[in-house]
Amino acid sequence: MFVVVGVTGGIAAYKTVQLVRELVRAGHEVHVVPTADALRFVGLPTWEALSRNPVTTSVHDDVAQVRHVSLGRRADLVIVAPATANTLAKMTAGIADDLLGTTLLATTAPVVVAPAMHTEMWRHPATTANMATLRARGVHVVGPADGLLTGGDSGPGRMSEPEEIVAAALSIVRPAPGDLDGLDVVVTAGGTREPIDPVRFIGNRSSGRQGIAVAVAAAARGARVRLIAAHVEQALLAEAEQHPAIAVARAGTAAELQDATQQAASDADVVVMAAAVADYRVADVAEGKLTKESSDGTLTLQLVENPDIVAGLAARRRPGQTIVGFAAETAQGEELRARGRRKLARKGVDLLAVNEVGWERGFETPDNSVLFVTATSGDAPEVVSGDKRQVADALWDAVLALR
Repeated sequence: MFVVVGVTGGIAAYKTVQLVRELVRAGHEVHVVPTADALRFVGLPTWEALSRNPVTTSVHDDVAQVRHVSLGRRADLVIVAPATANTLAKMTAGIADDLLGTTLLATTAPVVVAPAMHTEMWRHPATTANMATLRARGVHVVGPADGLLTGGDSGPGRMSEPEEIVAAALSIVRPAPGDLDGLDVVVTAGGTREPIDPVRFIGNRSSGRQGIAVAVAAAARGARVRLIAAHVEQALLAEAEQHPAIAVARAGTAAELQDATQQAASDADVVVMAAAVADYRVADVAEGKLTKESSDGTLTLQLVENPDIVAGLAARRRPGQTIVGFAAETAQGEELRARGRRKLARKGVDLLAVNEVGWERGFETPDNSVLFVTATSGDAPEVVSGDKRQVADALWDAVLALR
């Protein structure tokens, strides 16, 4: 679920740190939108580290993506915690003088506020009237609690605890069963590494971001996912490892990935081979480090072809099983489509995601451009472009259309 967490300028902002952590641990995609005053209490690096997404307060950042309205449009849920008296007043009046204000005006998702202020401010007639207006508009309110406040005061106005806010907010959003409910899915991600000696290897530039996005998207849509990760930075795996519907295993070489995938695929409904598998491996791996002293200034490596894992899976697929392959290509236009069609036929997969790559495209970037090719996709299959989560959801839409 896509959750926007608005943070405003109150001391209770420190408690929102735990709220964001709880949402991320539950497998939700969280985008934090602080006000400028909120950053005086908890800094921007903290919000980015916890949410694993970029954070800004300005409507002038990321203008090309129309960020000042796109967050609100994409949100499944918006939580404002703490919600100060000033913020509640601005929400009532529809003031949109920062990114949080525009997000709140642009969203049609459920909005939950967790008020936090001194008792006198909470009881003020203006705040009372504002709360009545917001409730009448359908805004959900959690708290405030009665307890210790800053400065030694005590009374109603204390922000509710993060766990209580999360539970209340998630209970409001009751999504329909996911369209992948009941499916067992295997996804591979990252690049394999083929050793030359104990120090060196043959590898590729795959970060694993797209494969991980495919796995997380499947889990968010109700599937049970087994993610087999080749070389992927641990930080990128964190979201998948924390998701209760995703089991993560590791594999280093193409041979290890083949063994792990074949075993996992035996009872899977869908297998998505998003990993970048080395086409070749070294015929004879050296037991010790190859040194310059032992050569005449040149080094010759004999390479042998690795097995085609996805073609093997397609050849042995059981009835009803869907096999999806990925193909990284530097071609464009009609040549890209032609290569995709040839590779689809050669590998025998149900769906081929042809990944446009280059020195600055495809690998090690947050965005991607993918051509989906099937036996029935015709002469001009469409290219899907966007961030890797958007591409992942488009892939699952294509899989469901096939199934």
